[in-house]
Amino acid sequence: MGRVLFNLLLGVVVVIFVIAISFLLLQISGKNSLYSRADDGQMISTLSDMAVALGGSANVEDEDWQEGDFRFEGVHYRYNSDVLTFLFMGIDKMSEVREVEEGIEGGQSDANFLLVLNPQSKEITVIGIPRDTMTEVEAYNKEGIYWGPMTAQLAIQHGYGNGTELSCERSVQAVSNLFYGLPIHGYCAINMGAIPLLNDAVGGIDLQAIETLDFGEYRITEGDQLHLEGMDAYYYLHNRDITKAQTAAGRLQRQKQYIMAYAAKAMEALKKDVTFPVSLYGTLSKYMVTDISVDEVGYLATQILNYSFDGDNMHVLEGETTKGEEYEEFWVDEDALYRLILDIFYEKIE
Repeated sequence: MGRVLFNLLLGVVVVIFVIAISFLLLQISGKNSLYSRADDGQMISTLSDMAVALGGSANVEDEDWQEGDFRFEGVHYRYNSDVLTFLFMGIDKMSEVREVEEGIEGGQSDANFLLVLNPQSKEITVIGIPRDTMTEVEAYNKEGIYWGPMTAQLAIQHGYGNGTELSCERSVQAVSNLFYGLPIHGYCAINMGAIPLLNDAVGGIDLQAIETLDFGEYRITEGDQLHLEGMDAYYYLHNRDITKAQTAAGRLQRQKQYIMAYAAKAMEALKKDVTFPVSLYGTLSKYMVTDISVDEVGYLATQILNYSFDGDNMHVLEGETTKGEEYEEFWVDEDALYRLILDIFYEKIE
């Protein structure tokens, strides 16, 4: 009996050991694949050149100086190569993901957010990018014939594709170019129809309405205390009055508010169950297109347990909204963008 018990315990130990080793290997695999995915050379070169053009210096000054470093307004800056950046998009489709003929029917990205993880400071930063941000996009006709680059709203770039990987890859490139060649290590595009699933996976979200909305099927008044469940979350995040000016900006503020509340609930769920992101990955799979693999999700889940996220780390691009020939246009404040990049993606060298 004792020998049987010993063998049983030994077997349990072996199983636990194998699981632990497998999980470690999964983490290593996820980490390596994420960091190898993006090249930071373009941004490092561009930011350095911009610093010089703005009166700074990129000359070697001392023994601590590294290639790509520069001095701007008296501060020595160095790109933080440990940072991981992901593009999250909300696509204006309610259906499950379906590939379409390459052309203009890929769906527009009504929500665009960069999620930035800094392993050094253990901070999560989110940058909201208005859907109407004017930037260079690669344009195609409805037959998928390439027209060339044009300046247009960021949201339409996802539409110029097949609604799946190709659309996402083109959006990633557009956002990277907007941020002067920013390395983006992964993307996740979620059709808006998944919002109720995403919302209810954490038991719903409680918040205070920051504006009055009246869309017939959904009415709320500014100041109302809300508990969002099911389609109510979709209405709060997606709906806006397109007959009025600058309502996209108001919607972006609602999305920002929701992300803060959702992050808190998701972090609670993660602390209770480290596999929560993996199960959520499966729940959203039919509505989602991503190049972030399950093993990468597993690696990220274990990392962000020790990260902090608060209102100071939630940013929205600064700029001006104007009325174009047909649609609203958001023009980024280039000086503010440059400083935001320095603040989030660069280190100050003492």
